[in-house]
Amino acid sequence: MKKKIIRVTTVPKSLGGLLTGQLKFMSQYFEVVGISSKGIKGSLQKINDDEGVRVIPVEMTRKITPIKDLKAVWKLYKIFKKEQPFIVHSHTPKAGTLSMLAALLARVPHRLHTIAGLPLVEATGFKRFILNTVEKITYSCATKIYPNSYGLVDIILEHKFTSKNKLKVIGKGSSNGIDTNHFNPTLFTDDFKKDLRNKLNIPNNNFVFIFVGRLVTDKGLNELISAFSKLNKTHNDIKLLLVGGYEKELDPLLPETEATINSNKNIITTGWVDDVRPYFSIANALTFPSYREGFPNVVMQAAAMELVSIVSNINGCNEIIQNKENGIVIPVKNQQALYDAMVEIYSNKDTAIAMGKASRKLIVANYERKEVWNALLKEYNSLS
Repeated sequence: MKKKIIRVTTVPKSLGGLLTGQLKFMSQYFEVVGISSKGIKGSLQKINDDEGVRVIPVEMTRKITPIKDLKAVWKLYKIFKKEQPFIVHSHTPKAGTLSMLAALLARVPHRLHTIAGLPLVEATGFKRFILNTVEKITYSCATKIYPNSYGLVDIILEHKFTSKNKLKVIGKGSSNGIDTNHFNPTLFTDDFKKDLRNKLNIPNNNFVFIFVGRLVTDKGLNELISAFSKLNKTHNDIKLLLVGGYEKELDPLLPETEATINSNKNIITTGWVDDVRPYFSIANALTFPSYREGFPNVVMQAAAMELVSIVSNINGCNEIIQNKENGIVIPVKNQQALYDAMVEIYSNKDTAIAMGKASRKLIVANYERKEVWNALLKEYNSLS
């Protein structure tokens, strides 16, 4: 009889998207159950269909909502008592706090939480105090904490959230690795790329900078739009392709940033897309000036698609990108450094192509998805 693992995330997009294929893989060795909020349009049920695992809805919010949070803890506790899992493994901040507390109360033997970024890094004042406290509660309830980058280990220890012996990075980092057969530039023909450029009104001779992710302040969008606008004043043959949606309630952009996005014809927005690969295939460079990350999938995806990347000097990003080898690493929140890096990449196109090819080699060697899965499976099997 297989031992049972319950995987928990706050929203289905994390359970099915960030962990694509992982639940199905683990179900060969364990009975796997997924827990998340219902989401929209049957998105939780889709995980059941795609991954072939049983799913249970538990409503959780991404904001600070004490009454709803207590209700979620109670529901999770009842589920854990009924299911009697060997392991509860959570991802995302809110799911981590609620499920680790509920799993402790239900006496689940192995309570594992993966850290894929720390929102509190950018918080201040009372909010920072609350987030610090919640983080410590999560870590104290868990039996193991898995930061998904080595840089996160340093941040966690610096803030004294937990002891070093509770921390472990699985493999070389990342929560799910990357399928380099799926993210492969050779899958897209010149005709396909020409057609997509035409649809987006991007001339073939234009140089395309791309950003993929949530269009929010924490991702460095204010700096990116300002840097691109400055570059655009002297270069008419460039485009900025923004792939992702806004989160105006949680982390809005500056009004002037949003106004520029809407008015500049050289800035193209797609909204949320299910498949980012076509957009990577027509781009020349990734711009990713984020303030904080765990181990960013976007940077791995772009690298696997042979794109050179400009990234912030933060954990995760600076583990994937080696400065001047497969991209450029810039200081956080530095608009001038971002502008200078964009000028350098644009002005040295052959070097940019060479760095993009080096990026894919690094990803294939270190972050292939099945290697990450096998490293996690080995960790699960070591628990008794």
